[in-house]
Amino acid sequence: MTPINQTPGQTPGQTPAPRSIYPAASARNMALLVQLRWVAAAGQLIAIWVSVSVLGLRLEIAPLVAVPVLMIVINGITLLLDRGRVGYSHVELLGALTLDMLALAWQIYFSGGTANPFTFLFLMQIVIGAILLPPSWSGIVAGMAALIVARLAFAHRPVILPAGTFDGYMELFQLGNLVCFLLMAVLLVFFVIRMDRNRRQSEAALATLRQEAAEEQHIVRLGLLASGAAHELGTPMATMSVILGDWQRHPAIAADPDLRDEVQDMASELRRCKAILSGILMSAGEARGDNPQITTLGEFLGTIADEWNERCHGAVHFINKVESERPIVADPALRQIIGNVIDNALEVSPHLVEFRAEMDGGDIRLTVLDRGPGFAPEMLASFGRPYNSTKGREGGGLGLFLVVNVIRKLGGRVEVNNRATGGAVVRLVIPMASLAYRTGE
Repeated sequence: MTPINQTPGQTPGQTPAPRSIYPAASARNMALLVQLRWVAAAGQLIAIWVSVSVLGLRLEIAPLVAVPVLMIVINGITLLLDRGRVGYSHVELLGALTLDMLALAWQIYFSGGTANPFTFLFLMQIVIGAILLPPSWSGIVAGMAALIVARLAFAHRPVILPAGTFDGYMELFQLGNLVCFLLMAVLLVFFVIRMDRNRRQSEAALATLRQEAAEEQHIVRLGLLASGAAHELGTPMATMSVILGDWQRHPAIAADPDLRDEVQDMASELRRCKAILSGILMSAGEARGDNPQITTLGEFLGTIADEWNERCHGAVHFINKVESERPIVADPALRQIIGNVIDNALEVSPHLVEFRAEMDGGDIRLTVLDRGPGFAPEMLASFGRPYNSTKGREGGGLGLFLVVNVIRKLGGRVEVNNRATGGAVVRLVIPMASLAYRTGE
């Protein structure tokens, strides 16, 4: 099943969190910087040991070891402060990169300055800054790196080579170049690609939010249209209701069974028109309508199934596997959109539609199955978008659009698929917490 129009990162049943003031994916990117700092600390300790114990270089051990130890302490503090953080500002990300560059500069200073081939690691800091920060901010990183390298070219502690270890300084420099190249290749592939993936995921999430904003705009327009229609149609519908009431009490019509039945049918259809108009109005506004009723889950679903069975002469087969006595707030808008799904199924499968209700953890799963031709592939890909319909009617597709948006407002999701044996499956997954009756509500 493919979830339709669920807000990224939102758990069903939760109210969507307010939009973060931090850059997208900043928390994940800071976590990657912390991981990179762990690797740098471990790599520096290993490099110091190899340089002194294996290569026999004369280095100042104390200042060199102090930096990776300090980075380990800083990482521990960062992890403690990170609890509960939802993101980091550009200033904090710039500060983390500056700290890493200063730590690298300290190590280079005590190991030969720019003659140390590991100076090229500053290029990786510039690449990371270009990915994580806006262009103007990444320019700051590049500028700082350039100033640090320029300073190290003239101010550093020289490395004293032991006699007979290498055939000249160039052999050691070439070995360092090879190790530095391999290290940068690994780090760029592992960390920079992951940071770029975070950026692309954030862009995709932003595109989803923009799509939802466009859909919300459609809802507002639909709400305005429904509100205007309610005002325009309210008076004539009220007049028709009064006239039909008078006709039902008229002796001539009361004496004629056929006329009496026809007037009753007209009154029933008029009430249905009023209910549909009210449902559209509520669906275009808030998910909870103005007249919610306290009932039980079983009674709420059973009433919907009975109502549709009466309309379609028993074509809806209701299978109820939920805890029927659980009290809920029965919202007319929810009743309306469940009816929309059943109505669509009956259009393509008029003789049999299955309506199943079951619990899955804390969610109510309402499934409607038909025996029609199923959804076309393009319909599955764009299910729930406004004016997306295969019925060929101008302005069609609003019913399923309202279904998706009302369920989304309740913190749930809509899943659609085709049955292997033929027909379509539409499943509404609704958190029980969003319907449950609470004292004082």
